[in-house]
Amino acid sequence: MQRQDFTTTFTVEKSPEEVFNAINNVRGWWSGEIEGEADKLGAEFEYRYKNFHYSKQKVTELVPAKRVVWHVTDADLNSFQNKTEWIGTDIIFEIFRKDNNTEVRFSHAGLVPAFQCYGDCSGAWGELVNTNLRNLIATGENQPDLFA
Repeated sequence: MQRQDFTTTFTVEKSPEEVFNAINNVRGWWSGEIEGEADKLGAEFEYRYKNFHYSKQKVTELVPAKRVVWHVTDADLNSFQNKTEWIGTDIIFEIFRKDNNTEVRFSHAGLVPAFQCYGDCSGAWGELVNTNLRNLIATGENQPDLFA
């Protein structure tokens, strides 16, 4: 059976190292408040967006210029009946060199269509990754709150 985790991919004209550094600059692209560190193996950080979303991530893989994985250890998705759907899921960034470009494959493993939040969460991830993260990589400039 094929998994249905949310996944999106884009390509940029930057090096894998630049992409890796931008991903780990979470405050530069993920709209909301961030407490803690996201750029060290084993580090933990909390993400809040107004009173709609809270999640806590632990950095479980950090392979320079290749892969970043955050394991969600806590969540409170206030807009949904099941507020804890993200707990136990993994947020994965895979980085691949493609000729003179770099491909970024983002997956939220465990965020599946059966989840109540799938539509809203996958839409938000799509915007954050394909707009904010991509623009941060391209320009090097922190991105504004997409949902303000």
